Amino acid sequence: MIRVEVQPAEIHGRMLADTILDAVARADGTGGTYLLGCPTGRTPRPVYAAMTKRLAKRPQSLAPLVLVMMDEYLAGDGEDFRYVPSDAHNSCRRFAESTMRGDWNAVLPPDLALPKGNVWFPDPADPRAYDDSIAAAGGLDLFLLASGAGDGHVAFNPPGTAPDTGTRIVELGAQTRRDNMASFPAFASLDEVPTHGISVGIATIARARSAAMMLFGRDKRMAFRNIADAGGYDPDWPATAIHLVPEAVILADPEAADRQEA
Repeated sequence: MIRVEVQPAEIHGRMLADTILDAVARADGTGGTYLLGCPTGRTPRPVYAAMTKRLAKRPQSLAPLVLVMMDEYLAGDGEDFRYVPSDAHNSCRRFAESTMRGDWNAVLPPDLALPKGNVWFPDPADPRAYDDSIAAAGGLDLFLLASGAGDGHVAFNPPGTAPDTGTRIVELGAQTRRDNMASFPAFASLDEVPTHGISVGIATIARARSAAMMLFGRDKRMAFRNIADAGGYDPDWPATAIHLVPEAVILADPEAADRQEA
């Protein structure tokens, strides 16, 4: 069965930050790279904040780190899709630049900073090229994952997603859009949430060498049960894709797991 760890989110955040930054340091020593699959939104904030704190205390080069961002909202319709503006409150590119790269680089000297070109997003004009680029760079070392509370979406993959899907443009379901209103509270109504996004696929996630599913908060209790109890990938709850990754762990806080720390 998949390994489950129950601790406060801040402890999980520090553990993952240490795992990531230690691996980046090793890659720096060998001239290699470290590809980290990343979500945006509420769930990963403890990880990114812990990375900022550690970098402030123990500066190190982030040049080997490549952030492989999992999704972005799109504007447009038909075949004329484009990113939402980078200054939009719900832009995943904005989140990556401010909450991730911006915060980390703010505590590092310029020669140790994460280069702008090391933050990757899939291109809506050529979604399939994203998987090719990941493979050409050696594959994902670690994928940080989160689950939709109401429908189990992972990235923008909705219920019913086949396990062999790659990066593509996705129509967002109503429940996924409702879940994302919690991640981006500036949305005044469901009508303001984009109807499409570009997203890595289940197969993209499955090809990662390791993955950590982060489930924090009371609203993730159903997600915790569905993922922890699954015997494998269940298309009805796409976040069960964690079971397809060779080295995988579920990291829950006591509120999500509805039990004491373990």
